[in-house]
Amino acid sequence: MKKGTLYIVATPIGNLEDITLRALRILKEVALIAAEDTRRTGRLLSAHGISTPQTSFHDHNEHEKSSFVLSKLEEGMDVAYVSDAGTPGISDPGYLLVRESVVRCIPVVSVPGPSAAIAALSISGLPMDSFCFYAFLPSRPAKRRQLLETLKNEEKTLIFYESPKRIARTLEDIRTIFGERSVALSRELTKIHEETLRGPVSKILDALKEKKAVKGEITLIIEGTRGHTPNNQGPEDLWHRFQTIQKTVNLSTRDAVSIVAAQTGLSRKKVYETILGFLKK
Repeated sequence: MKKGTLYIVATPIGNLEDITLRALRILKEVALIAAEDTRRTGRLLSAHGISTPQTSFHDHNEHEKSSFVLSKLEEGMDVAYVSDAGTPGISDPGYLLVRESVVRCIPVVSVPGPSAAIAALSISGLPMDSFCFYAFLPSRPAKRRQLLETLKNEEKTLIFYESPKRIARTLEDIRTIFGERSVALSRELTKIHEETLRGPVSKILDALKEKKAVKGEITLIIEGTRGHTPNNQGPEDLWHRFQTIQKTVNLSTRDAVSIVAAQTGLSRKKVYETILGFLKK
Protein backbone atom coordinates (compact mmCIF):
# COMPACT_ATOMS: atom_id res chain seq x y z
CA MET A 1 0.00 0.00 0.00
CA LYS A 2 1.24 3.47 -0.88
CA LYS A 3 1.98 5.54 2.19
CA GLY A 4 0.45 8.94 2.75
CA THR A 5 2.39 12.19 2.85
CA LEU A 6 3.03 14.27 5.93
CA TYR A 7 2.82 17.98 5.13
CA ILE A 8 4.48 20.41 7.55
CA VAL A 9 2.43 23.54 6.98
CA ALA A 10 3.45 26.99 8.22
CA THR A 11 0.54 29.20 9.31
CA PRO A 12 0.19 32.93 10.11
CA ILE A 13 1.82 34.32 13.25
CA GLY A 14 -0.91 36.92 13.54
CA ASN A 15 -2.42 38.31 10.37
CA LEU A 16 -4.66 35.62 8.83
CA GLU A 17 -3.81 36.91 5.34
CA ASP A 18 -0.23 35.67 5.77
CA ILE A 19 -0.87 32.19 4.41
CA THR A 20 0.18 30.89 1.02
CA LEU A 21 -2.17 29.67 -1.69
CA ARG A 22 -0.39 26.33 -1.56
CA ALA A 23 -0.93 26.01 2.19
CA LEU A 24 -4.65 26.65 1.76
CA ARG A 25 -4.85 24.03 -0.99
CA ILE A 26 -2.99 21.43 1.07
CA LEU A 27 -5.18 22.06 4.14
CA LYS A 28 -8.25 21.50 1.96
CA GLU A 29 -6.94 18.38 0.22
CA VAL A 30 -5.48 16.35 3.11
CA ALA A 31 -7.65 13.83 4.95
CA LEU A 32 -6.63 15.05 8.41
CA ILE A 33 -5.03 18.08 10.07
CA ALA A 34 -2.98 17.50 13.23
CA ALA A 35 -3.10 20.80 15.09
CA GLU A 36 -1.32 22.03 18.21
CA ASP A 37 -4.45 23.99 19.16
CA THR A 38 -7.60 22.88 17.31
CA ARG A 39 -9.53 25.96 18.44
CA ARG A 40 -6.95 28.38 17.07
CA THR A 41 -6.52 26.40 13.87
CA GLY A 42 -10.30 26.16 13.62
CA ARG A 43 -10.52 29.95 13.39
CA LEU A 44 -7.97 29.95 10.57
CA LEU A 45 -9.78 27.20 8.71
CA SER A 46 -13.14 28.90 9.17
CA ALA A 47 -11.75 32.19 7.83
CA HIS A 48 -10.77 30.41 4.61
CA GLY A 49 -13.77 28.10 4.29
CA ILE A 50 -11.90 24.86 5.06
CA SER A 51 -13.72 21.97 6.76
CA THR A 52 -10.99 19.30 6.96
CA PRO A 53 -11.20 17.23 10.21
CA GLN A 54 -8.69 18.01 12.94
CA THR A 55 -7.00 16.08 15.71
CA SER A 56 -5.08 17.67 18.60
CA PHE A 57 -1.29 17.28 18.62
CA HIS A 58 0.59 19.22 21.29
CA ASP A 59 3.42 18.99 23.84
CA HIS A 60 1.43 16.91 26.32
CA ASN A 61 0.23 14.23 23.89
CA GLU A 62 3.00 14.29 21.28
CA HIS A 63 4.17 10.69 21.84
CA GLU A 64 0.67 9.26 21.90
CA LYS A 65 -0.61 11.28 18.93
CA SER A 66 2.55 10.64 16.89
CA SER A 67 1.64 6.94 16.90
CA PHE A 68 -1.92 7.76 15.83
CA VAL A 69 -0.85 10.09 13.01
CA LEU A 70 1.82 7.66 11.82
CA SER A 71 -0.77 4.86 11.63
CA LYS A 72 -2.94 7.05 9.38
CA LEU A 73 0.04 7.84 7.18
CA GLU A 74 0.93 4.15 6.94
CA GLU A 75 -2.66 3.50 5.77
CA GLY A 76 -2.15 5.91 2.89
CA MET A 77 -3.84 8.96 4.41
CA ASP A 78 -2.30 12.40 3.73
CA VAL A 79 -1.92 14.46 6.93
CA ALA A 80 -1.01 18.11 7.49
CA TYR A 81 0.60 19.21 10.74
CA VAL A 82 0.22 22.82 11.90
CA SER A 83 1.38 24.48 15.11
CA ASP A 84 -0.31 27.40 16.91
CA ALA A 85 1.43 29.84 14.58
CA GLY A 86 4.44 29.98 12.33
CA THR A 87 6.53 27.04 11.18
CA PRO A 88 5.92 23.71 13.03
CA GLY A 89 8.84 22.32 14.99
CA ILE A 90 10.47 25.73 15.52
CA SER A 91 10.06 26.00 19.30
CA ASP A 92 6.91 23.89 18.84
CA PRO A 93 6.07 20.16 18.78
CA GLY A 94 6.65 18.21 15.58
CA TYR A 95 10.23 16.94 15.71
CA LEU A 96 9.32 13.44 16.91
CA LEU A 97 6.64 13.05 14.24
CA VAL A 98 8.95 14.17 11.46
CA ARG A 99 11.85 12.02 12.69
CA GLU A 100 9.72 8.88 12.89
CA SER A 101 8.17 9.57 9.50
CA VAL A 102 11.64 9.80 7.97
CA VAL A 103 12.65 6.51 9.67
CA ARG A 104 9.54 4.80 8.24
CA CYS A 105 10.19 6.22 4.74
CA ILE A 106 6.97 8.22 4.86
CA PRO A 107 7.20 11.25 2.54
CA VAL A 108 7.58 14.52 4.46
CA VAL A 109 6.92 17.72 2.55
CA SER A 110 7.47 21.30 3.72
CA VAL A 111 4.85 23.92 2.92
CA PRO A 112 6.90 26.97 3.98
CA GLY A 113 5.60 30.25 5.31
CA PRO A 114 5.81 32.56 8.35
CA SER A 115 8.32 32.27 11.18
CA ALA A 116 8.48 34.87 13.95
CA ALA A 117 12.25 34.47 14.29
CA ILE A 118 12.93 35.14 10.61
CA ALA A 119 10.32 37.90 10.38
CA ALA A 120 11.89 39.76 13.31
CA LEU A 121 15.43 39.24 12.03
CA SER A 122 14.51 40.61 8.60
CA ILE A 123 13.52 44.00 10.07
CA SER A 124 16.05 44.15 12.92
CA GLY A 125 18.73 46.16 11.14
CA LEU A 126 21.31 43.72 12.50
CA PRO A 127 23.50 41.37 10.40
CA MET A 128 21.53 38.50 8.83
CA ASP A 129 24.22 36.58 6.97
CA SER A 130 24.73 34.24 9.93
CA PHE A 131 22.71 33.82 13.12
CA CYS A 132 21.91 31.45 15.99
CA PHE A 133 18.36 30.71 17.16
CA TYR A 134 17.84 29.57 20.77
CA ALA A 135 14.03 29.80 21.15
CA PHE A 136 12.98 30.66 24.73
CA LEU A 137 15.61 31.55 27.29
CA PRO A 138 15.41 29.65 30.60
CA SER A 139 12.83 31.15 32.95
CA ARG A 140 15.03 30.66 36.03
CA PRO A 141 17.45 33.62 36.43
CA ALA A 142 20.49 31.48 37.27
CA LYS A 143 19.98 29.21 34.25
CA ARG A 144 19.32 32.20 31.99
CA ARG A 145 22.52 33.96 33.08
CA GLN A 146 24.47 30.74 32.72
CA LEU A 147 23.34 30.37 29.10
CA LEU A 148 24.05 34.02 28.31
CA GLU A 149 27.55 33.67 29.73
CA THR A 150 28.24 30.90 27.20
CA LEU A 151 27.07 33.16 24.37
CA LYS A 152 28.72 36.47 25.21
CA ASN A 153 31.57 35.88 22.73
CA GLU A 154 29.35 34.54 19.93
CA GLU A 155 30.04 36.44 16.70
CA LYS A 156 26.74 35.58 15.04
CA THR A 157 23.50 37.50 15.56
CA LEU A 158 21.45 35.86 18.33
CA ILE A 159 17.68 35.25 18.23
CA PHE A 160 15.51 34.44 21.24
CA TYR A 161 11.84 34.29 22.14
CA GLU A 162 10.89 35.81 25.49
CA SER A 163 7.87 36.30 27.71
CA PRO A 164 6.66 39.90 28.21
CA LYS A 165 6.72 39.20 31.95
CA ARG A 166 10.45 38.44 31.88
CA ILE A 167 11.73 40.71 29.12
CA ALA A 168 12.93 43.54 31.40
CA ARG A 169 14.89 41.16 33.65
CA THR A 170 16.33 39.41 30.60
CA LEU A 171 17.52 42.72 29.12
CA GLU A 172 19.13 43.62 32.46
CA ASP A 173 21.01 40.32 32.36
CA ILE A 174 22.07 40.95 28.76
CA ARG A 175 23.40 44.41 29.65
CA THR A 176 25.31 42.98 32.62
CA ILE A 177 26.81 40.05 30.72
CA PHE A 178 27.10 41.33 27.12
CA GLY A 179 27.60 45.03 27.79
CA GLU A 180 25.86 47.80 25.87
CA ARG A 181 25.03 45.62 22.88
CA SER A 182 22.61 46.66 20.11
CA VAL A 183 19.31 44.78 20.11
CA ALA A 184 15.99 44.75 18.26
CA LEU A 185 12.86 43.81 20.19
CA SER A 186 9.79 42.90 18.12
CA ARG A 187 6.40 42.14 19.60
CA GLU A 188 2.97 41.37 18.16
CA LEU A 189 4.48 40.88 14.70
CA THR A 190 1.93 41.21 11.85
CA LYS A 191 -0.80 42.18 14.35
CA ILE A 192 -2.53 45.51 14.93
CA HIS A 193 -0.18 46.61 17.71
CA GLU A 194 3.03 45.44 16.02
CA GLU A 195 6.11 47.23 17.37
CA THR A 196 9.88 46.97 16.96
CA LEU A 197 12.30 48.79 19.26
CA ARG A 198 15.91 49.12 18.11
CA GLY A 199 19.03 50.42 19.81
CA PRO A 200 21.41 49.81 22.72
CA VAL A 201 20.06 47.65 25.56
CA SER A 202 19.76 50.64 27.92
CA LYS A 203 17.66 52.54 25.41
CA ILE A 204 15.25 49.60 25.05
CA LEU A 205 15.02 49.21 28.83
CA ASP A 206 14.16 52.90 29.18
CA ALA A 207 11.49 52.56 26.49
CA LEU A 208 9.93 49.59 28.27
CA LYS A 209 9.87 51.45 31.59
CA GLU A 210 7.72 54.13 29.97
CA LYS A 211 5.07 51.55 29.12
CA LYS A 212 2.44 50.58 31.69
CA ALA A 213 2.74 46.97 30.61
CA VAL A 214 4.49 45.01 27.88
CA LYS A 215 2.12 42.68 26.07
CA GLY A 216 2.37 40.19 23.25
CA GLU A 217 4.81 37.57 22.07
CA ILE A 218 8.37 38.90 21.88
CA THR A 219 11.25 38.07 19.55
CA LEU A 220 14.58 39.46 20.68
CA ILE A 221 17.52 39.94 18.28
CA ILE A 222 20.96 40.63 19.76
CA GLU A 223 24.05 41.87 17.96
CA GLY A 224 26.92 39.39 17.89
CA THR A 225 30.46 40.31 18.88
CA ARG A 226 31.52 40.55 15.23
CA GLY A 227 29.44 43.67 14.72
CA HIS A 228 29.86 45.04 18.23
CA THR A 229 32.67 47.61 18.27
CA PRO A 230 31.79 50.05 21.06
CA ASN A 231 35.29 51.54 21.22
CA ASN A 232 35.55 52.10 17.51
CA GLN A 233 33.15 54.77 16.31
CA GLY A 234 35.36 56.58 13.83
CA PRO A 235 34.16 57.62 10.36
CA GLU A 236 35.25 54.35 8.71
CA ASP A 237 33.35 52.29 11.31
CA LEU A 238 30.18 54.38 10.88
CA TRP A 239 30.41 54.02 7.11
CA HIS A 240 30.92 50.25 7.43
CA ARG A 241 27.90 49.93 9.72
CA PHE A 242 25.81 52.02 7.32
CA GLN A 243 26.80 49.87 4.32
CA THR A 244 26.13 46.63 6.21
CA ILE A 245 22.63 47.76 7.15
CA GLN A 246 21.79 48.86 3.61
CA LYS A 247 23.06 45.57 2.18
CA THR A 248 21.09 43.39 4.59
CA VAL A 249 17.93 45.50 4.90
CA ASN A 250 16.38 47.58 2.12
CA LEU A 251 16.15 50.87 4.03
CA SER A 252 16.35 54.52 3.05
CA THR A 253 19.49 56.50 3.90
CA ARG A 254 17.56 58.28 6.65
CA ASP A 255 16.39 55.05 8.32
CA ALA A 256 19.83 53.42 8.01
CA VAL A 257 21.43 56.49 9.62
CA SER A 258 18.92 56.28 12.49
CA ILE A 259 19.89 52.66 13.14
CA VAL A 260 23.62 53.46 13.11
CA ALA A 261 22.96 56.29 15.58
CA ALA A 262 21.02 53.91 17.84
CA GLN A 263 23.75 51.27 17.65
CA THR A 264 26.57 53.65 18.52
CA GLY A 265 24.84 56.10 20.84
CA LEU A 266 25.97 59.00 18.65
CA SER A 267 23.64 61.78 17.57
CA ARG A 268 21.77 61.26 14.33
CA LYS A 269 23.16 64.55 13.03
CA LYS A 270 26.78 63.47 13.58
CA VAL A 271 26.19 60.12 11.90
CA TYR A 272 24.38 61.72 8.95
CA GLU A 273 27.15 64.25 8.38
CA THR A 274 29.74 61.43 8.43
CA ILE A 275 27.78 59.24 6.02
CA LEU A 276 27.06 62.20 3.74
CA GLY A 277 30.80 62.82 3.48
CA PHE A 278 31.36 59.25 2.20
CA LEU A 279 28.38 59.42 -0.17
CA LYS A 280 29.82 62.55 -1.82
CA LYS A 281 33.17 60.88 -2.51
